[in-house]
Amino acid sequence: MKKFLAEFKEFALRGNVIDLAVGVIIGAAFQNIVTALTTNIISPLLGLFANTNFDSLSVQLMGTELQYGAFITAVINFIIMAFILFLLIKAMNKLTSIGQKEEAPAEPTTKTCPFCKSEIPIDATRCAHCTSMLEE
Repeated sequence: MKKFLAEFKEFALRGNVIDLAVGVIIGAAFQNIVTALTTNIISPLLGLFANTNFDSLSVQLMGTELQYGAFITAVINFIIMAFILFLLIKAMNKLTSIGQKEEAPAEPTTKTCPFCKSEIPIDATRCAHCTSMLEE
C-alpha cells in the first residue's frame, strides 16, 4: 500500500498533471467568459433581426418545441472557443520554437553505383551488386 501511495504521489505531483489541472480550471473560467459574450452580447445583436432574443427562437413541430436559437448559440460558443484555442496553441508553438536551432541535415551514408545504379556504402571501393571498381 505504501508503494502504491508513493507512485500516486509521484504521478499527481508530476509537472504535466499540474499543468493539465491548471489548464482545465482556466479553460472553464474562459468558457464562462465566452458564454457570457455570446449570451449577453452576440445573441441579442443577432436577435435584432428576429425582433426577439436569439436564444429564445424556437419552432413548434408536432407538439414539440425545438429551440434552434439555443443550439445556434452553443455552436457560436464552440466556434469562438475553438478559434481562441487555435490562436493560443499557435502562439505557444511559436514561442517554443524561438530558442531552438534548426538541425543540420545528416551526412549521407550511401552513394549510387555509377554502373548498376544501386545504393552502396559511401566508402565502398567496389560495388557489392555488380562488382565494378569504383573511382576514389
